[in-house]
Amino acid sequence: MDRHLLLESLRAGRLGFDLVVIGGGITGAGVAREAAGSGLRTLLVEQKDFAWGTSSRSSKMVHGGLRYLASGHLGLTRNAARERERLMKEAPGLVEPLPFLMPHFKGHFPGPRLFQALLTLYDRLAGTNTHRKYSPADTQQWVPGLTDEGLQATSRFTDAVTDDARLVQRLITEARRDGAICLNYVTATSVERDGQGSVCGLKLAPEGPPGTEEILVNTRQVINATGAWADRLQKQSGTDNPLSIRPLRGSHLVIPWQSLPVTCAVSLLHPEDKRPVFAFPWAGTTVLGTTDLEHRGDLNREPAITTAEVDYLLQIARRLFPGSPLTARDVLSTWAGVRPVVTAGEGKAPSKENREHVIRQDRGFISIAGGKLTTFRQMARQALAMALPESRAATLRPDEHPVFRPAPPATKPENITAITWRRLGGYYGPDRQNLLQEGRLEEIAGTGTLWAELEWACRHEQVLHLDDLMLRRSRLGLVLPNGGAGVLSALRTRCQALLGWDDERWLNEQDRYLALYQEAYQLPHQKEAQGA
Repeated sequence: MDRHLLLESLRAGRLGFDLVVIGGGITGAGVAREAAGSGLRTLLVEQKDFAWGTSSRSSKMVHGGLRYLASGHLGLTRNAARERERLMKEAPGLVEPLPFLMPHFKGHFPGPRLFQALLTLYDRLAGTNTHRKYSPADTQQWVPGLTDEGLQATSRFTDAVTDDARLVQRLITEARRDGAICLNYVTATSVERDGQGSVCGLKLAPEGPPGTEEILVNTRQVINATGAWADRLQKQSGTDNPLSIRPLRGSHLVIPWQSLPVTCAVSLLHPEDKRPVFAFPWAGTTVLGTTDLEHRGDLNREPAITTAEVDYLLQIARRLFPGSPLTARDVLSTWAGVRPVVTAGEGKAPSKENREHVIRQDRGFISIAGGKLTTFRQMARQALAMALPESRAATLRPDEHPVFRPAPPATKPENITAITWRRLGGYYGPDRQNLLQEGRLEEIAGTGTLWAELEWACRHEQVLHLDDLMLRRSRLGLVLPNGGAGVLSALRTRCQALLGWDDERWLNEQDRYLALYQEAYQLPHQKEAQGA
C-alpha cells in the first residue's frame, strides 16, 4: 500500500495497532523490527526522515566500547561486543570488521603493556582473539606515513564499521516485511489518555500544506524513541519523572582518501582533552572524528560543525601524519550529530557522561534514550518487554532469532565487483536481486554507488525530499565534491519521473537541498564566504 493510501486508512480509523513507535532512528527502527517480528500490529512514525537525526550522523562504529570498559562499564561493553559479533555475522556487507590501531608514544598514556591487558579483557568479553602488538617497523606496514617520533609500539584490535543510515533503512525494511507500517514526515503531536491516565491514543500530523488534518490513532502502548527529543515528548504527555537529556554534539570531517590514505582506523588521544579521535576509511573516503561538546542549537535544525571543531580535528591529523599535513582545503564535506545522552545533572564533562540507555514507563507511555548504536536490538527488546502486559510478554520472538533475513544465493553479474556484490547483499538483503533487475548497473562516477540504488530508493524507500536521497538513502552528498551538485542533472533524468515530481517541484527540491548542504555539511568559512 502506498503512502497516500496508508495515511487515508489511518485517517479513516481502519487500522488498529498494538503498539505505536515514535522515532525513526536506530532505536525506533529496532523496536519496530522486533515488535512486528513478534506478531504485534505496529506503526512507526518519524517527524522528519528515517535516520535524520543522530542515526545518520554517528561515527559509523559498531563497537563494544573500549573506552567504556576502561571506565569500568563491563556490562555495557560485554553486551555491545557480543552484539557487534552478531551483526557482523548476520549482515556482512552492511556491518564489516575494521582493524583499529592505537599508537603508543613515549611518555603518553596509556602504554602498550596496560593497553594490551585491556584488549585481552575486551576480546574475552566478545569471545574473540583479535588483538596484537606491533613494533614501530611493523606499524609502518599497516599505516604508511604515521609519525614514528617517540613511537614505542602499536596495539591492534578489531571492531566494526557500518553505514548507519542504511542500517536503519534495512531495519525498516525488515519491519515492513513482517507487517509494520513505517511512515516518515509524520509528527506525533500529543499523547491521548483516558480517565485513569492511561494511554489510549496518539495524534499525528503528516507533512503537508497548511490545514492538513491531524490523525488520531487508537493504541494502548506508545514507545517514545525520539532520542534527543525524548524528554520533550515526555513532558508534553504529563509524565511525572521525565528523562533528562543532555544533547552532545559530535562532528566529523570527510577527506578524499587520496589526501589521507588509511586502510584501518588509527586512533590517538587528543592532547587537549585526552579523548580518542579516529581517522578511518569509510565509503571511499577517510573520516576524522569525533568531537564531544555541548549542543545548544535548535534540535529541529541540522547541526553543523564549528571552526573550533575543525581546528581540533585537523590538529590530531597533523600530529598523526606530519608528512601529509591536512588543511581545511582538503576537506570534502562535514557532518555533525547530536547524541541523546541521559544525564543525572551532576555537571560532568561531556566525555565523562554515562552512555548506557535508560527506560521509563508511565501508564502505557514508555520512553527510551541513551545507549549505543551497537546495542539497538537489546534496547528494543527491553522496551518491548516493558510495554507488553505479562500475558503478552511471552510472545516476544526468541532472542536468538536473526534480525536480518539473508540475501538468497545468486550468481554475481560480471559487471559488478565482488565488493559491491557483498555490500548490496548487506544493504538490501532479499531485495538485492530485484534491485539489480529493475535498475541500471553503472556506478556513479567517483563513488561505489550504482544508479540502480538511487532508482530503487525512489521506487521503494519513501523518498519525500531530495536530501533523503542524497544524504541518507545514498551518501552522494558526503562523498562527492560540492554535495554532489555535479550529478544532479543526471539524477534528474533518471529519478524525477520515478518520484512523481513536476519541474517546479524538482527545482524547489534542488534549491532546498543545496541550501541545506551549504548550511550543515560544509566548512564554516565556506558558509560565511557564500553568505557574504
